[in-house]
This record gives sequence, structure tokens and C-alpha cells, in this order.
Amino acid sequence: MLSRVAAGFPSPAQDYIERRLDLNEHLIRRPSATFFVRVTGESMTGAAILDGDLLIVDRSIEPRSGKIIIASLAGELTVKRLLIENETVTLIPENPSFSPIHVAEPDDFEIWGVVTAVIRETP
Repeated sequence: MLSRVAAGFPSPAQDYIERRLDLNEHLIRRPSATFFVRVTGESMTGAAILDGDLLIVDRSIEPRSGKIIIASLAGELTVKRLLIENETVTLIPENPSFSPIHVAEPDDFEIWGVVTAVIRETP
């Protein structure tokens, strides 16, 4: 079911029902290149990525400066904003309580994909 919901006065629901909703159609462009990860921690709260969120990650998207990525750094996965300046790679957290990570050893660093969506359960 794909429908719009009024934030004001209620409307008859039947007027808005279109068809069965498949979230894969809307959130996953390249299924063979897409994976999911669950967020642990609070380093990306400023980007509305919270502890417990589910991220959709696409490995086929070119990781450019400014994109939020999933990367392996020294064998640990992390989600951060990618900053590339003069061939220097920095992983930027979106929480002022955390420090940027300057990638010094390219051998211990690999970008796994670009975050394309955040899924969060409501409390």
C-alpha cells in the first residue's frame, strides 16, 4: 500500500490506497551490490544516524568526498562522512564529541560502500 497521510484533519483512507508497497523498489537500486548494516554508537547523530538504525549500503556507488560511507579501518567497520583533500582521506564524524580520523595507512583502509538510506523503528 502506498498512500499519503494528512498531517492535519483525517481523510478517508480508501481514497489514498494505490497498490501494494515494495520497499525494495524504493530503497534498493542495485540488489546485487546492496547490503545492510546495523549502527552501533553515536558518532553520526548529527547526520540523523542513530544507535540501532539499519543502514542500506550500495557498493556500486562511487565514494566521493562528502558522502557517508561504510569503511573498514584496521579491521573494524565504521560509518563516517568521507573527506578527500589533496589525496588525504579523513573520516568525519557527525557528532562534536568525536574526533575526525585521518587515514594514515591505506593498507588498513577499505571503503565498503555508500550509505543510501537509514531505516529506524519508531519508539
